[in-house]
Amino acid sequence: MIKKILITVMTYPTLSSKYFETVCTAGVLEDGSWIRLYPVPYRMLKDADSKYHKWDWIEVDVERNERDFRIESYKLKAPTPIRVLGKVDTGRKRDWRERRCLLFKGKKVYTDMSELLCETKETKMSLALFKPNQILDFSCEPIDMSEFAEKRTKIEQLRQSKEQELSLFPDEELYDYSFKLAEQIPYKFRYTFLTDDGKKRSLMVEDWELCMLYRHCQEGCSEKEALEKVRQKYLDDFSKKDLYFILGTNFRWHSLNALKLDEGKNPYMIIGVFYPPKPPVQEPDLFSSL
Repeated sequence: MIKKILITVMTYPTLSSKYFETVCTAGVLEDGSWIRLYPVPYRMLKDADSKYHKWDWIEVDVERNERDFRIESYKLKAPTPIRVLGKVDTGRKRDWRERRCLLFKGKKVYTDMSELLCETKETKMSLALFKPNQILDFSCEPIDMSEFAEKRTKIEQLRQSKEQELSLFPDEELYDYSFKLAEQIPYKFRYTFLTDDGKKRSLMVEDWELCMLYRHCQEGCSEKEALEKVRQKYLDDFSKKDLYFILGTNFRWHSLNALKLDEGKNPYMIIGVFYPPKPPVQEPDLFSSL
């Protein structure tokens, strides 16, 4: 089925024993409903015109991902081209009005994580728009890179195997298997925040935009300075915005804890950050009561 999708989320590339490297993409349809595309061999796409970005409208042939119980999950009908239709800009005044309208269309904005977890358990939903009550912290936690290095070596060997290459995405006109695997980011980034249920929550941030900011900040800076710049952007700058999280569940966490979600098991991660400027404060009408 052909779907027109507005891309709102792209996670940083992750290693995959089956697909070498995958990118989880999420967005909204024209009616405002959520859709997830996984797996997407994004960096293997040979045609540069097929490489979409956040806030691009794309048109693509998809089918339900029958191996994924989450109701929003689809996959590319491979081999299939991706047609990029155009970008939704922020507007001349950079007020993000059109982006806001398209993202919020037909959606509930959650502010209570307990409520979201209960609805997730009942409906198998796995994507949501969430507004934190108060941002408390943004942290950068170092991770053990030794496991990643070992996995990367194994996947690189698989990638070089012609038999493996041809068995995954056989249309060589669409996919390029000579790409270089993405560098692992040696940190986990995490927001800590309060929600309307009165609880303090802490969720990992898996947004490609965040990881690329970290890599950009590394240029000409010490590691400490780079991390401080990232923290300043995501904590100080974004706290001044009308901040929302786009949440998505981790498939493994979700499946393992499907019956325990109302017991505090949280399968969600922050897979995108939406940060339009705060709407202007409406001045009271001094004559309205006269």
